[in-house]
Amino acid sequence: MTSPDFPRLHPHHSPANAGESPDHTPAADPNTFIAALNRIGKGAAADGQPWLERHQMPGRRMALADADCALAGLRVALEMMLAAERVRQNGPDQEYVGDRVMEGLMMASLSLTAQVSARMRPEG
Repeated sequence: MTSPDFPRLHPHHSPANAGESPDHTPAADPNTFIAALNRIGKGAAADGQPWLERHQMPGRRMALADADCALAGLRVALEMMLAAERVRQNGPDQEYVGDRVMEGLMMASLSLTAQVSARMRPEG
């Protein structure tokens, strides 16, 4: 039996890890980009549920769902920017993503904000 290419959603016992003990894992530097991003992301996650207001017209429900998706993307971009800034200030130089990536994240945030603004305007 082969293992899947994607991680499981729930904890499970893996025979491949049976011989490993948890005390032999190297301690991760808390100032790396991924560590900072993981700490930021430990907050609330998107629930993936459809738009709940049933009294809205179908087009409005779609617009609200689009705005909701854009806000989720905006949150991810801002979390990545915050993690990168924390690494720039406190972490090793080789972990910083660079000014071009930071500019790209800012431009993505601006575009997602414009999308939310456009979708939230009432049609009429």
